[in-house]
Amino acid sequence: MKTSPWAFVFSAWLLAAAATLGALFMSEIMGFAPCELCWYQRIFMFPLVFILAVGLFPFDPKVVRYALPLAVGGLLVAGFQLLLTAGFIPETLTPCRQGIPCSTVQVEWLGFVTIPLLSFLAFLMINILLITAYLKTSK
Repeated sequence: MKTSPWAFVFSAWLLAAAATLGALFMSEIMGFAPCELCWYQRIFMFPLVFILAVGLFPFDPKVVRYALPLAVGGLLVAGFQLLLTAGFIPETLTPCRQGIPCSTVQVEWLGFVTIPLLSFLAFLMINILLITAYLKTSK
């Protein structure tokens, strides 16, 4: 069965929408205040919902060009925060000077699943899906 590039972009949109709703749920419903790095990740994630949706109907293969830089930027910030919460990066290198520390773990499911890990995995999957869609359209 041959999968179309549209399906990969649609899957990336689903992930971006779920991550956006999850971030809003955690901050607005559960009351977790986002740190500065979390705000940067939101800046990269939230527009993806709209950019990918516009590129789906009608399908425009060039949507990857617009979405991929946001996804890569978000992946870098999420990876930085993941390394920070794991202790590989010292707290002094973070932009979080006031308010919520960026290394604070607010949620930990199953002993290892944290909000930075969820963000990193979401951005990683979106990047993989967008690159796959690009490779499918360039053939």
